[in-house]
Amino acid sequence: MRLRFLCASLALATLTSACIANSAGLLLPANDDSEITALKAARLLDVKSGKIVNNPIVLVSKGKITELGQNIAIPLGAKQIDLGDVTLMPGLIDAHTHLLQNLSFETSARIRESGSMVHTLSTMSDAKRALLGATMAREDLMSGITTVRDLGNSGTNADVDLRDAINQSWIQGPRMLVSTRALAPIGGQFNKLAKETHALIDKEYAVISGPEEARKAVRNAIFDGADVIKVIVDAESRLLTLEELQMIVNEAHRVGIKVAAHAGTEPAGMLAAQAGVDSIEHAYGISDELLKLMAKKNIAMVATDSPAWYYLGKSSEKEISESDQERLTMFKYGERFALERIAKAKAAGVRIVLGSDSYYQAGNLTRGQSSLLPLRVYAMAGLSPAEVIRTTTIHAAELLGWGGKIGSLEKSKIADIIAVPGNPLDNLLVLEQVKFVMKDGVVVKP
Repeated sequence: MRLRFLCASLALATLTSACIANSAGLLLPANDDSEITALKAARLLDVKSGKIVNNPIVLVSKGKITELGQNIAIPLGAKQIDLGDVTLMPGLIDAHTHLLQNLSFETSARIRESGSMVHTLSTMSDAKRALLGATMAREDLMSGITTVRDLGNSGTNADVDLRDAINQSWIQGPRMLVSTRALAPIGGQFNKLAKETHALIDKEYAVISGPEEARKAVRNAIFDGADVIKVIVDAESRLLTLEELQMIVNEAHRVGIKVAAHAGTEPAGMLAAQAGVDSIEHAYGISDELLKLMAKKNIAMVATDSPAWYYLGKSSEKEISESDQERLTMFKYGERFALERIAKAKAAGVRIVLGSDSYYQAGNLTRGQSSLLPLRVYAMAGLSPAEVIRTTTIHAAELLGWGGKIGSLEKSKIADIIAVPGNPLDNLLVLEQVKFVMKDGVVVKP
């Protein structure tokens, strides 16, 4: 009897010490300070104002930021991480990537790009591509990219499997929004294929012809697990109609899903804008009229341009040899065109968002390192350091529909936090030297 009484007393004491009473006298769990992480650093970047906060403290609990600022009291028992002379920033966002591809520049120089895609489809299963994606995803995360929008070229829904594996903590990687197969004109983005190989098209693309097929393709993509709809507006001379695009946008928006439109030419971009898509990817063909319409409709431009030397498959400009000069000149022409296009978009008030369009292995760069190279181009085009950083933080978060969750360091937002040496407002290249990564409140790169 005494033993039972003692056990009951001990259980009650344990319960009481772990709880507090509310106004109604009910026992509620007490705050466990051991679950709180306190980050300390020399600086914090407020990406919205573009200002530096000195000597900040950021408190993180249960995956979210609970307090931040100067002179914040650190609860007794909290885990403290003093990062020293670094700047805390929100995790970076790549709004256009292809994690399940990693082509070779060398191979693509010998055969046209669609030929490289045929080679991938005919030699790699969806499972193998998902495993490749796991490697690319971790490389992104280690470079401070904590969220990506993966836009197709992922086989038949293998991107969904990769996303789910990350969400279930089977593997490490950024938070993923995926599109499943891209909607496309007949033939997808392939050049003419032999009849015997047409089945490869359906592995990569949901081919549509007519508004009703477009509606059905959107519904199928959502059923398959799409978070966003990707549509190929133009492929070679094949162009979707305005009616098809309007059906895609209306059907996706009806259930709260956004639409990303691949548009390589000005007519394709104009059709996409008229249909009301949420972002135009690449936008290589641009006009003042199109930019005006994009600004009016708040359509983002996901500029997928990297420095000229990247397209030679190099790790840096220092690796360019004499034999590379002729090809480099050609890519420099494209780079100048990119700078003009981005500068015009900025002047027109169009929101610019980081998209790497990474699916190549460039020298010994990791996927994450190569994915951040477009930020250099944006700076060369005249964006200020703060504006460049917003393309991969708050602007990208808004485009993804997650502006209230990620993209800036604020109370109640998800604790996606990175640390870079020095001050990124003085030197943007420090964004390529991420020293610390926290995703969902968990340290993944100490």
